[in-house]
Amino acid sequence: MTTHERFRRAFEHREADRIPIIDFPWEGTLRRWRREGMPDVDWRDYFGADKVAHINVDITPRYEVRVLEETDRYRIETTPWGVTLKNFKELDSTPEFIDYKVTTPEAWADAKARMTLEDDRIPWEHLKNNYDRWRAEGLWVQANFWFGFDVTHSWMSGTETVLVAMYEDPDWVRDMFDTYLDSCIALFGRIWDAGYHFDSIQWPDDMGYKGTTFFSNEMYRELLKPTHKRAVDWAHERGAFAHLHSCGNVMSRIDDLVDIGVDALNPLEVKAGMEPLTLKKKYGDRLVLHGGINAVLWDDRDAIVQAIEETVPVLKENGGYIFSSDHSIPNSVSLENMKAIMETVKRVGRY
Repeated sequence: MTTHERFRRAFEHREADRIPIIDFPWEGTLRRWRREGMPDVDWRDYFGADKVAHINVDITPRYEVRVLEETDRYRIETTPWGVTLKNFKELDSTPEFIDYKVTTPEAWADAKARMTLEDDRIPWEHLKNNYDRWRAEGLWVQANFWFGFDVTHSWMSGTETVLVAMYEDPDWVRDMFDTYLDSCIALFGRIWDAGYHFDSIQWPDDMGYKGTTFFSNEMYRELLKPTHKRAVDWAHERGAFAHLHSCGNVMSRIDDLVDIGVDALNPLEVKAGMEPLTLKKKYGDRLVLHGGINAVLWDDRDAIVQAIEETVPVLKENGGYIFSSDHSIPNSVSLENMKAIMETVKRVGRY
């Protein structure tokens, strides 16, 4: 079967030849694997994993990008979102967020006015050069939406600013959430109408951390759930699926996500308190589970093989499961471990 066939069957809660297998190795992980013997090829081809094609658009305010300082170790620069970042040059490092431009409703008004919808925000040349090949090769095609709590606090305004505003100035926060989504709908709508159809929309909206969520379910229902539902409805109206990425522990929010019709949830972060087997038992006929294999174990061959053998046979029952780690593949994972992981997944993930 092709990736497209496997994914469609998973989203339709039907069995395929095997479960779909995708993941996201860090750059340092890929370099390690090449040092340890993997040829300079796409890792998915080398391991026989599935392939997803991604379509991105630019909804930023297009603030000026400038390098403010650079050393051998880091570079401080501004982003199109108006954020000042300190990017470290070490592999697989996390940037330091130094400053935010959009921290008041007045600053947001300026940013919103700049979020115009020119046609050059769409990668038309990329689509023209690759779309037919994606379809011919049987890839799953995904539209990467960009809206919600996570990207607003992370990439535009800062966590404290957004959390306080959700309580003190909810109308401002709603406007940010809705404007982001409006921009995505407008641009991806043009892509769809031009004949470049996608199989699913996916958006990152980390609503939890270790043990719990950033904000209450009551606040979710008031401020963010309507925006999520609007995105899901837009996808479903076009026959596409809605795939939410939400890190952290969001166990308490699953009823709401199922209620608005979210089709798939990842990464099911076990180390934060997510319970994939519980989710399968309660929601397995309505929600595609993607991930749920603890990334902390991937550098311990015996432990990860055991975890896969114990978990995947349950999660794959009657379809509705996509294999991956519960976030990404860190550079602690050797090539030999990855070979063992892939062999085990293909063996126990077969129908």
